[in-house]
Amino acid sequence: MNTTTLIKEEKIENMIYEVRGKQIMLNSDLALLYQVETKRINEAVRRNSEKFPNDFYFQLTTEE
Repeated sequence: MNTTTLIKEEKIENMIYEVRGKQIMLNSDLALLYQVETKRINEAVRRNSEKFPNDFYFQLTTEE
């Protein structure tokens, strides 16, 4: 077995929320899964926006 830490499927399922009728994951949870800082996830999306669908990334409102 390699040194990569395996995250249980149940824990990942708990990171999925429904917002605006869509299943989403927070950027901080994605960063945790990929073992990087949250700002790195945000940078990757910003720098490679053409690789992501338009609805891949959005800002939550205060109410959400």
